[in-house]
Amino acid sequence: MLTDCVPIPVTDFRHLIFVRARWLLLLGAWLFILPAHATPSLFGYQEAQQNQSPSFSQWIRVLERHIREDLPEADCTAATLNRCHLRQLQAFLNGIRGLPLHEQLQRINAYANEKRYIIDLENYGLDDYWAIAREFLYNGGDCEDYALTKMFSLLWLGFDPEQLRIVILQDTNLRVPHAVLAVYDHNDILVLDNQIQQVVDHRQIVHYVPVYSINEKHWWIHTPVL
Repeated sequence: MLTDCVPIPVTDFRHLIFVRARWLLLLGAWLFILPAHATPSLFGYQEAQQNQSPSFSQWIRVLERHIREDLPEADCTAATLNRCHLRQLQAFLNGIRGLPLHEQLQRINAYANEKRYIIDLENYGLDDYWAIAREFLYNGGDCEDYALTKMFSLLWLGFDPEQLRIVILQDTNLRVPHAVLAVYDHNDILVLDNQIQQVVDHRQIVHYVPVYSINEKHWWIHTPVL
């Protein structure tokens, strides 16, 4: 669903053109199913909740289930992925559990953003791969991997799943698809982004065009306000 979240080398221009064409065709198809009652929201774009999509909801549940699986014990210097890397994250989360909401968000954003950025093609040999938390903690990852680990971290802290969305968008500065975590807090929407060290209000970001967003239960289409 998502290509690299950074500028793509010249040698990859033909692939980029193909991906963008597919992206625009998909967005065009979504416009035909956008209901009339959509209301303005994230990044100033209107959104419309869609009927439950099994491909999204089941996929997210699979990720959460895998995150909770036990793996063989080993130390964090081992050459293979093991439970130690997930245990470090859980210890970090336990240490911030009693902090105010905004401080928790800032700590989680900074913790994840320290991990190594690497595109899926180099990491897994695939154009697009959405990693679970333990894979990301060991291997690093690209934009959606940062967003997913932040989302699951907040779920472990007890956040309501309805507050959290993975947002797939277009970065108009870098001219590439991107993914962030949006946290809905009362009448505000806060953005956790691997390209921004601070947690920011969505209204402070003017170069993001949201396409769709998802959480465990629902998904939304985002389009310009007409």
